[in-house]
Amino acid sequence: MKVHVKQAQLAHSVNMVSRAVSPRSTLPVLSNILIKTDQGRLRLSATNLEIGITSWIGARIEGEGAITVPARTFTDLVSNLPSEQVVMALDKSTQTLNVRCGSSETNIKGIDAEEFPPIPEPDLEDGVALNVTNFKEMVHQVAFAASTDEARPVLTGVLLKLDGDHITMVATDGFRISIREDALPTPVLRPIEAIIPARALVELSRIISSASEETLIMSFPPERGQVIFNANSMELASQLIEGTFPDYRAIIPASFKTHTLLSTIGLLKACKQAEIIARDGTNVARLNIIPETGAASPGTLEISAQSEQTGTSEILVDASIDGTPLLVAFNVRFLREVLEVIKADNVWLETNAANTPGLLRPQGDDHFKHIIMPMHIN
Repeated sequence: MKVHVKQAQLAHSVNMVSRAVSPRSTLPVLSNILIKTDQGRLRLSATNLEIGITSWIGARIEGEGAITVPARTFTDLVSNLPSEQVVMALDKSTQTLNVRCGSSETNIKGIDAEEFPPIPEPDLEDGVALNVTNFKEMVHQVAFAASTDEARPVLTGVLLKLDGDHITMVATDGFRISIREDALPTPVLRPIEAIIPARALVELSRIISSASEETLIMSFPPERGQVIFNANSMELASQLIEGTFPDYRAIIPASFKTHTLLSTIGLLKACKQAEIIARDGTNVARLNIIPETGAASPGTLEISAQSEQTGTSEILVDASIDGTPLLVAFNVRFLREVLEVIKADNVWLETNAANTPGLLRPQGDDHFKHIIMPMHIN
């Protein structure tokens, strides 16, 4: 194998696939990146057996071949090479990759490519076309609400539902639920439901952001328990999570007694200020919803936090309130995180009582809903 490739392209692809490398594995080959010629292009792949990432880049190929090399060594080397042509040659007898660029020459000991786990092939004909921009936004508005506690694997994933031309993504950690809906460019032939690891979707969003891909195809290889996202120059494969996702629809209140309209930026700033104090305790912030009492007295949302170690905080936010007054407590970090993914200028906070869930949604946008559970007020 002998290939000529640009340093910038190689560095970009190496950084992309290295995110799937297993940092602690009993299989040495899982700490490596697969380098392989593939139909006139250079292919780089990495996997931790849960997520696999592949990237293809244009190259001048003089000989076919494949090898795996230590990810950390190769990544550090490529990132420090000059911005010139990189020539890589494989000595198959010693499983050594020779890397030349400018005045530098490096030999890296590798492992036979035959030991690298096979990467699943997507079925693009049966795949689902996705709008890249909308899909990235969906992931951004949902994945953050997934749990990081491996004790309940189902909650570490995102529920994906496809039905006709409708796509829904849902994530919950048991204390909040993020729901995002949208339309598909092309209707699916049959309903599909799967739980995809949130980490895989976050990595995918990061990859397609950096790769500027315009088309993305999602496919589910039959009876493999996997999902594959394929674009022109990259591919991400992930294991699905087995289990039953909670019935999130049963948690959403049918109606609300108090509707509070607030500036998204104003509420976000208030939550950030309250979090400075609340984070030293239990992240509790009290929200005192005070409706208008007259033409000269606009509605007010009073956000307060206290900590025995730090002190107290109280912020007033102007609000348009329809309904009854209410004192309710929420996790202020959860409030801040959902407000950071809402693009609308104004946001609705809808509530019923101090012991029932609240709902946040952007004004004028029915595609996104976020349920947040209340906290106990001493």
